[in-house]
Amino acid sequence: MRKTRLVLTIALLAALPALQGCFPAVVGGTAAGVMSIHDRRSIGTQTDDETLEWKARGRLPEQYREQSNISVTAYNRRLLLTGEVPNAEAKAATEAAVRTIDGLQGLYNELGIGPVSKLGSRSNDSYITSKVKARLVDSEQLSANHVKVVTERGITFLLGIVNEREAKAAVAVARTTAGVLKVVNLMEIISEAETRRIDEQFRGTGNSMPAENY
Repeated sequence: MRKTRLVLTIALLAALPALQGCFPAVVGGTAAGVMSIHDRRSIGTQTDDETLEWKARGRLPEQYREQSNISVTAYNRRLLLTGEVPNAEAKAATEAAVRTIDGLQGLYNELGIGPVSKLGSRSNDSYITSKVKARLVDSEQLSANHVKVVTERGITFLLGIVNEREAKAAVAVARTTAGVLKVVNLMEIISEAETRRIDEQFRGTGNSMPAENY
């Protein structure tokens, strides 16, 4: 039964990227509630993160685009750059281009130097991400919605707002997931009391986080 649930969860998570386009992020409306469910970021912060990703993609250096594969992920006003660029100059130029974006509070430049990864490799990374998410759900040690998972070239990056116990559980799950070569922990650690406060505030506001929350 446990294995069946895991397989079904993987299938659902794998389908989420295609389904996300069906749910517009309307701040203050029903769609915003869907976007924020079980997320410890405020709706305002989630919106800021989407804006940061959009701005960062627009600032990627034009001269390196054909030779690069760059993914931009924002979480709690921090940007993660993953993928491949042709050389060290391209890596530094990409970082410099996005570092001055208004509202950016942190930057993790995890770009690899080398040829662009093949489609099969990227598909495998997506599958690994789905497996990690499914195993987080199946572990029942924390909410998978509190951890954002990104995988590039078999390296799994973990972002989120969690306490120490949740962080250890998430790292342990990722490290023991088939296909993961390395885990990079970028999660922000807060106290148990703070996570309880945020979660209780979330439940008390009808699945919509206050604008001034984390």
